[in-house]
Amino acid sequence: MAYFDAASAAPLHPVARQALLASLDEGWADPARLYREGRRARLLLDAAREAAAEAVGCRADELVFTPSGTRAVHSGVAGALAGRRRVGHHLIVSAVEHSSVLHAAEAHERDGGTLTQVPVDRTGAVDPAAYAAALRDDTALACLQSANHEVGTEQPVAAVAEACRAAGVPLLVDAAQSLGWGRVAGDWSLLTASAHKWGGPSGVGLLAVRKGVRFAPQGPGDERESGRMPGFENLPAIVAAAASLRAVQAEAAEEEARLRGLTERIRAGVRTLVPDVEVVGDPVRRLPGVVTFSCLYVDGETLLHELDRAGFSVSSGSSCTSSTLTPSHVLRAMGVLSEGNVRVSLPPGTPAEDVERFLEVLPGTVAAVRERLGAPVAAGTAREGGGELVVDALGRRCPIPVIELAKVIGDVPVGGTVRVLSDDEAARLDIPAWCEMRGQEYRGEEPADQGTAYLVRRVS
Repeated sequence: MAYFDAASAAPLHPVARQALLASLDEGWADPARLYREGRRARLLLDAAREAAAEAVGCRADELVFTPSGTRAVHSGVAGALAGRRRVGHHLIVSAVEHSSVLHAAEAHERDGGTLTQVPVDRTGAVDPAAYAAALRDDTALACLQSANHEVGTEQPVAAVAEACRAAGVPLLVDAAQSLGWGRVAGDWSLLTASAHKWGGPSGVGLLAVRKGVRFAPQGPGDERESGRMPGFENLPAIVAAAASLRAVQAEAAEEEARLRGLTERIRAGVRTLVPDVEVVGDPVRRLPGVVTFSCLYVDGETLLHELDRAGFSVSSGSSCTSSTLTPSHVLRAMGVLSEGNVRVSLPPGTPAEDVERFLEVLPGTVAAVRERLGAPVAAGTAREGGGELVVDALGRRCPIPVIELAKVIGDVPVGGTVRVLSDDEAARLDIPAWCEMRGQEYRGEEPADQGTAYLVRRVS
């Protein structure tokens, strides 16, 4: 089985395993106690903090360990907003942040705060100028991920941090996806990360708050972790997380070059071997091991199941793989095709043979799913109405509305219109994306008695 979902959780690094087992024997006592076992545990905790701080690029007394990356984000956002409440209650995030950041932003709005979401371009990157323009006199905090978790696009953190610094606004960087590859560039104020993203054990996150940043921890007080994170530290996991972070960063330069070559092979191979596919994300400024693509006329959930049966563990941001039946907020913000979405994220050490075998299996798998859905067969629910065709796809989920559109576009003359009726949220992304890929003109959407009418004009 080839595991291609390291962006969700990387396999446990050998150094993490060794450190975890060793510290189970040495680090079980309370590091706050003064007796011998407690002092030994305190030495391990201090050493882990020093190692993690060096990897992050901050002082040891600026960094605390948390029970998860999500907890680090929630605590970091809440503490920074509370610390600057006299300045204002305005929060800035990008439209493609991890859900933990967006959930914290939603909670801030519910409590009466204001929120600005900075849009991204089609590659998933923010424009530093647009971020700077969103800054206001009452902005208490800005948040920006270092790299996107779904498409791998790296964000211009240094430029955004410079704009925030000039405005006197702290910038919180979610570095969960990138910290294993090295320090985050730029003059950031707060930083969060999660150990299971770089090959450490799950259940360990970290939060760094620079000296001078106003920060007021929320919730009941506790003497642990400088008063910023309550509860007894999971010392063996913390030691393993810090040891593995140092190890993966030491290996990063060599492994980065190798994985970039493998992901470039996938990017090029997918375009060549699979028809009607869109490779998304920035082609250059991206994480080394991540490549994401979307396939027209494909049910994302079925495709993932078929790839799993073929021996490949991949993930997806497709609406067809979620219980909400709505596209991922990242793909929606980018305005790219969501149906048949596949994210391949290679862990360090991935053999080149696994990538070649994936490219051998993928074309036939996609073709089989398309055939099963009826994409190659001319049929339809379309009816003629004046000078246009109407496709009634109400009650039918992605990718069926796009498949039905593709079946009938040739039945109207050049200049004719197809009106697609759909109540699936994914159609709002996938029909315009289909038009761009197939050289047809998307004319917009109109309200309908049921759902929404999407208008497509035949150009060729």
